[in-house]
Amino acid sequence: MDASVTWKHDVAFTGIASGTNFSIPIGTHVEGGPSEGASPLELLLMGTAGCTAMDVISILQKKRQDVTAFEIRAHADRADEHPRVFTHITLEYVVTGHGIDHEAVKRAIDLSLEKYCSAHAMMRQAVPIDHTFRVIEA
Repeated sequence: MDASVTWKHDVAFTGIASGTNFSIPIGTHVEGGPSEGASPLELLLMGTAGCTAMDVISILQKKRQDVTAFEIRAHADRADEHPRVFTHITLEYVVTGHGIDHEAVKRAIDLSLEKYCSAHAMMRQAVPIDHTFRVIEA
C-alpha cells in the first residue's frame, strides 16, 4: 500500500491513495482562516470507523437484515499536551431498519472488531476503544 501527500499552500495538502487514485484534502485550522480539509487525526478516526463500518454492513447484508440506514459515531478524547494523541475512543454503531435482530448486530460488530477490521486492530494497540450499538426501528 502506498500513498502520497502533496503540499498546496500554508498547511493545506492533498493526499492521494495510490491503489485507488482517490484524493483527500488534508489540512488544519490556521489562525484567522478555515481548514481546507480533514486533519490527520480526524482521518485516523474516520478510517477506523470506516473500516469497521464496511465489515458490519457487509455482515448484516449477508445475514439478510433489512437495514435502511447505518452510521458509526466516533468520538476520541485527546491528551492536553503535545503530542495530542488519542487517549480514548468510543464507537457508537447506529443501525436503523425493519425488524433488525439485535444479536445479528452484536455478532457483526464482534466479528469486525475481533477478526476483520485492520484499522481497529492497529488503533487498539495504541488507545483503549469502547463500543456501543443502538438499533432503531424504521
